[in-house]
Amino acid sequence: MQAYSSLFQRLNHAIQEQQNKLRELSPKEMYNPMDYIIGLGGKRVRPLMTLVGCDLFDENPDEAIPAALAVELFHNFSLIHDDILDNAPLRRGSVTVHEKWGHGIGLLSGDGMLVKAYDVLSKSKSNYIPDLLRIFTKTGLEVCEGQQMDMNFETTEYVSVADYIEMITKKTAVLLGCSLQMGAICANASVDNQNHLYEFGKHIGIAFQILDDLLDVYAEDEKFGKQLGGDIISNKKTFLLLSAIQLANESQKKRFEQLLSTKDISNLDKITEVKQLYDALAVRALAVKEANKHTELAFEHLNELSANKEKLNNLKEFARHLLNREV
Repeated sequence: MQAYSSLFQRLNHAIQEQQNKLRELSPKEMYNPMDYIIGLGGKRVRPLMTLVGCDLFDENPDEAIPAALAVELFHNFSLIHDDILDNAPLRRGSVTVHEKWGHGIGLLSGDGMLVKAYDVLSKSKSNYIPDLLRIFTKTGLEVCEGQQMDMNFETTEYVSVADYIEMITKKTAVLLGCSLQMGAICANASVDNQNHLYEFGKHIGIAFQILDDLLDVYAEDEKFGKQLGGDIISNKKTFLLLSAIQLANESQKKRFEQLLSTKDISNLDKITEVKQLYDALAVRALAVKEANKHTELAFEHLNELSANKEKLNNLKEFARHLLNREV
């Protein structure tokens, strides 16, 4: 969005400086993969939100640059390790770190990025560091817990919708909330303002992930940018699947069990039949309703903030832009 172009430029400049520093370090085998994955780009929404969280309170957003860099380094550390756990060949359209350099270097470079995240965070103003460390460490553990929950779901027979919401909250949403709160901390915002901003980010993150589940099934192919029905093919436990199983009658549940266990069906036929079951059980509307609920909760927290009104409106519009994906 145009309102954040200046902040985004500051962020990208700081990230580029960080990459330049990584290129000067050795052994190269450990630091080159860090530079590589950061260089793959991405939307960088999380570190941008750290600067936004500071700017909301009319403080110099440069105060939040170390915290924003910590968020970006942590996020990329998690991507390296997630790709290893998922045995993923591609990340952002390019070869993943472990495919390019091997699992050992991937693990070590990821570990190094996590340590680097704390190193750059320590460059924040000394009076903010205790609060920054508290939320950053808490969030880091929650992200790991969410990833473990997601892995557990692969072999767990029954997973509830509530379990799923908890998982995506930890794995995805809390980092967005943390990013915003860290910016508010760097602006010396009140605890109430920090908490409302955190809750805003968390609920936007939950809504975003639910809409992502929807896009996997219902997006227009040319706009989605990746294979439609990928979650269905891999039997991923999403909001749609778990809601459908919860609502299904005995005959429908039996068919779900067959579709999730058999290999004697083409991917296209599997996607088609699962989608037909979703439509029969009206889970698309249910998912939209759940995403809307979390969006409304997010905006309720935003409305409680005591901050620059114009900048609050910019943040609300940015959130709408993030969630405005056709499903």
